This record gives sequence, C-alpha cells and structure tokens, in this order.
Amino acid sequence: MVVGVLQLELAIGDAMSLKDKRRVVRSLKDRIANGRNVSVAEVGALDVHRRAILGVAMVSNDARYVEGALSKVVDLVRVTPSVDLLDYQIDLL
Repeated sequence: MVVGVLQLELAIGDAMSLKDKRRVVRSLKDRIANGRNVSVAEVGALDVHRRAILGVAMVSNDARYVEGALSKVVDLVRVTPSVDLLDYQIDLL
C-alpha cells in the first residue's frame, strides 16, 4: 500500500477578508476533488486571509500512479487564476 501526500502552499492575492479566502479555497478544493480519487483539506494558515495551505491525500498500490496523479493536481493548481502556487511537496509513504 502506498499513501501519497501533497502539501500545497498558496497565495490568494485578491482576498480582502477570510470570507473571500474561504470562497476561493472551497472552489479550488471542489475542482481538485472532482473526478479524482483524492481527499482534500485546508490544513494551515486558517486565519490568514491571503494564504492557504492545502493537504491532498491518495492511497493506491502503485507508487508511480500516485505520484503522477498528485503531479496532475499540482498542474491544475498552477493554471488556476485565483491562486498563486508558492510551494508544494509530494511525499510517498
């Protein structure tokens, strides 16, 4: 069994309040989870309105599949206009 964990650090430049941030984060979480076999949660910077840290997890029996799927999530976030990807980390356990 392989567990893949992706941590995404995001900047949300247009967010003027936590309400704006939550709207953007909720939309992004829905886009990531839609059609992919992953779990997504906001795991850090909860009270900072221009920054978010998301955790994405996936379980499979093939390490290459997990790494490829999580890399596609990174690519999706990169092309999302409402957020800027500051940093990411993929770990396979």
